Amino acid sequence: MSTKLVVLILSLWAEWRHILKASMVVIFASVNVTTEVKSAKLQHEVLSEVLSGENMGFNVKNVSVKYICCDNVAGGSKNDPQMEAAAFTAQVIILNQPDQIIGGYVPVLDCHPAHIVCKSAELNEKIEYYSGNKLEDGLKFLKSDGAAIVDMVSDKPTCVDSLSDYSLGRFSVHDMRWTVTTGVIKAVDKKAAEAGKVTKSTQKPQKAK
Repeated sequence: MSTKLVVLILSLWAEWRHILKASMVVIFASVNVTTEVKSAKLQHEVLSEVLSGENMGFNVKNVSVKYICCDNVAGGSKNDPQMEAAAFTAQVIILNQPDQIIGGYVPVLDCHPAHIVCKSAELNEKIEYYSGNKLEDGLKFLKSDGAAIVDMVSDKPTCVDSLSDYSLGRFSVHDMRWTVTTGVIKAVDKKAAEAGKVTKSTQKPQKAK
């Protein structure tokens, strides 16, 4: 059985170090499912390979739809495989917040298709709005038009990457339907990969070796 997964923006989900093609082994994070790509399609046309940046869909082998969610991230298993993020450091700009933001603030964060609750575990330093130069260490709070470096922790397993590695390492933060903050991910603390589901189609080449 194969599940068709539509990749909304390939440049983040599948930088793949540039190419996605049939028979490629991929890992889905944060569910840690490893499988083989059956085929790639662009507007119903089957392609031998797809380059980064294409809007496309692809089929994978032996994976039930119950194992994969819309916010999972897929990447090649041999070159920078996707991993669950334990926490991440971000540069944020406060756009619209009538109250002060303090450490422990828990907003909703949107990054690629993920829609997750994140905790601002620590406000590390205040920075200049445009240049990013450090202004102050050991912040106690932030207000509108302020910018800072903060540590964030998700309340559920998720996969994100730094902007320097992948072009869509950007996010926005919402609270009560207001866009409170925009930001970019500077660094990610990734969890060590645990044993996950490996499909039969992926195991066969390994046994042959």
